[in-house]
Amino acid sequence: MAPTMAAPEEKLRKRNQELEKELKESREREEQMRKELRKMWERLRVAEEAEERLCSQLGDLEAESVNQARAYNAHILSLMDQLSKGSNLLINSHPSPASISIL
Repeated sequence: MAPTMAAPEEKLRKRNQELEKELKESREREEQMRKELRKMWERLRVAEEAEERLCSQLGDLEAESVNQARAYNAHILSLMDQLSKGSNLLINSHPSPASISIL
């Protein structure tokens, strides 16, 4: 009777060892996945910080471009005004052909 009882106990012991091995491997995989998750979380944090810096820089560049466009527009208006004044001076400094009388 002892030999028949030993076989089921041996099967259970072997099955228990297999399950313990699977559990150990599962825990190792879980720990590896946690490490990978932590790395990805860190990469995500770095990427988000970089995105914030880029958005800030983009905002600064946009403000600078608006200022440059305004300055350029003011410069163009100033040049147009100077050109207009110069043109008026030329017109006023030379007598018109109609005012010249022919003798």
